[in-house]
Amino acid sequence: MSYKSFEEIIVRGRENNRKFWEVVLEDDLKERQVTREESMEKMRHLYHSMKAADHAYDAEVMSASKLVGGDGQKISKALQEGRILSGPFIGEIMAKAIKMGESNACMKKVVAAPTAGSCGVIPAVFLTYEQQYQVPEDKMIEAMYVAAGIGQVIAIRAFISGAAGGCQAEIGSASAMAAGAIAYLNGGTSEEISHACAMSLKNLLGLVCDPVAGLVEVPCVKRNVIGAVNAITSADMALAGIKSKIPPDEVIDAMREIGEALPSSLKETGEGGLAATNTGMEIAKSIMEPLV
Repeated sequence: MSYKSFEEIIVRGRENNRKFWEVVLEDDLKERQVTREESMEKMRHLYHSMKAADHAYDAEVMSASKLVGGDGQKISKALQEGRILSGPFIGEIMAKAIKMGESNACMKKVVAAPTAGSCGVIPAVFLTYEQQYQVPEDKMIEAMYVAAGIGQVIAIRAFISGAAGGCQAEIGSASAMAAGAIAYLNGGTSEEISHACAMSLKNLLGLVCDPVAGLVEVPCVKRNVIGAVNAITSADMALAGIKSKIPPDEVIDAMREIGEALPSSLKETGEGGLAATNTGMEIAKSIMEPLV
């Protein structure tokens, strides 16, 4: 993408009377040399793939390590029984976020958004919002462009890989992408979209990547829930008129600086954090012993 900051997208939109998503779309047309119809069909395919991954969830399937599987269904059951304090909207988001993360761990087809480890955040927020608020799919596709533009700026200014910047780069980026998109869907301006992103990313700055046994399972799957719920609250704050005191682009720069400062043990190596606890090491040993 030719834009390296939210500010550039906002200025271009202001100059050409374009919404955030339209600026991102037009950039895609230019970069990939495709028609508007081709670009939007590709984005629709990605969105349908998210829906397919959600529908394909199987609570009976466990990951090879047996660490992951069935928890998404537990949330759905609790929601049906009225035991979820956060209500039907957030409850459903929680269920979908876990289900998508479990499907990834169980080697099912998912959409990396922006990564496989953070694949549950955007689908959980988008699919639940579309279903419960009866939003036309075309509007959701526009929101996909908002999320894509946000992800591209983060990738250019910092990183979206846990190995490069810790989990803040994966769940944090996914949360920022979802926050901006939801802000858009609720009538937010380009400025409000960017502040929703900034606040969601700020909330997860410093989040380390410490997968137990080096697998994208514990604590990765449940962190998708935090990223999704964080996106909703951040969008709500932005739409209420709250702004990030630190400009959105500078928040991304701070995330890059923090990620570069993190030791390698906290960047997907499975050598620190939760992975280095007594239980974490025992789990890793139990998984590896049969392979020796």
